[in-house]
Amino acid sequence: MTRILVSEVGPRDGLQSIKAMMSLEDKKRWIAAEAAAGVPEIEVGSFVPPSLLPQMADTAELVRFARGIEGLNVVALVPNAKGASRAVEAGVHGMSLPFSMSETHSKKNLRKDHPEMIAEIGEASRIARGGGVHFAVGLATAFGCTLEGAVSEDQVVRLAEAAASAGAQELGLSDTTGYADPAQVRRLVRRVKAAVGDDMLTTLHLHNTRGLGLANVVAGLEEGITTFDASLGGLGGCPFAPGASGNIVTEDLVLMLNSMGFDTGIDLRALLKVRQILREALPGEPLYGFTPDAGPMLDYDERTAA
Repeated sequence: MTRILVSEVGPRDGLQSIKAMMSLEDKKRWIAAEAAAGVPEIEVGSFVPPSLLPQMADTAELVRFARGIEGLNVVALVPNAKGASRAVEAGVHGMSLPFSMSETHSKKNLRKDHPEMIAEIGEASRIARGGGVHFAVGLATAFGCTLEGAVSEDQVVRLAEAAASAGAQELGLSDTTGYADPAQVRRLVRRVKAAVGDDMLTTLHLHNTRGLGLANVVAGLEEGITTFDASLGGLGGCPFAPGASGNIVTEDLVLMLNSMGFDTGIDLRALLKVRQILREALPGEPLYGFTPDAGPMLDYDERTAA
């Protein structure tokens, strides 16, 4: 049975996209409950200035808390080398730095052009290696950009090679704006793997903005991708498409993968109960997903039996 890693990114990507503030204690409840349901990796926050994202001000404390949960891989997002230093100091197991394939988006988001970002990746990599921390780079807007529109696949391949040369230990393709379709996912995964190696490109960060999230997951599975990011309840929505869901819903992803015979290690029924923590902590915040409403199929246990 093939093992597929479901990485929960809601405490970072979900919470940073909404105005409501979740308390530190509720974040701890959420992280502990997901880990107890078998979620093996959680992105607990990001090391960005609290003045920019006050929702992430307690990330260092969350890292320390999550490190106490046996078997949980604790990761965080870092925007630059300074953030990488803070992440190492906090004790993360791994960190991911977003590198936008759209230079317009890169300048707007991190105020750096592509050459400056390559230099930043090199410095962050040095810091991560020095601290014994796994260092990944997420190739953001790889499938399209709300500022530039289409992003050249040749450019994605070239920048993926540059990020690997600068010190990234692992790469992921991110559908930041929900532009990807399954054919594009297959094509770009193949091209990047051919350029940097099969073992280097492991992850897809997909959005469900236009309803193609799980279809894109299947395309990634067919091309050998083994890690998928998702957010409980699709928390956060999509700032680029009002009213649309954002991240892939963790509950729906786990149902699909388990039903298809993949090994996620996640107890779906226990995971569904975690949703109540979000309802209590963020009253009125939209939550997405079909599985929480419909429940598992009657033959779900037979489908998922080893």
